[in-house]
Amino acid sequence: MPLLLALVFLAMLIGAAWWHMLPLAIVGLYLLLSLCTFIAYAFDKSAARKGRWRTKESTLHLMSLLGGWPGALFAQHLLRHKSVKAAFRQLFWLTVVTNLALLGYGIQTGFMDRLI
Repeated sequence: MPLLLALVFLAMLIGAAWWHMLPLAIVGLYLLLSLCTFIAYAFDKSAARKGRWRTKESTLHLMSLLGGWPGALFAQHLLRHKSVKAAFRQLFWLTVVTNLALLGYGIQTGFMDRLI
């Protein structure tokens, strides 16, 4: 179900850009941040397996908050990383809700149009 949420969200972003409700650059930014976040999760998963330096959870949460949460959802599901720890998941979903609220506010107020 979370992967479906990420796919629907990205499809809606693309649709909003298509109908000129959102600058195309915002879609690109979400896609880029999602890719970077997925890669950060992959590096962290690899480091965890090898007993190496780990990415701070706060860094992963910040990346999600900034718009990389679709990539985080894909990583959590496909890599099975950070998908069980309850405290992490609760804060992660808070970052998703906050990001969506800020995006909605930016669209509603026209801030996104002035941003790019």
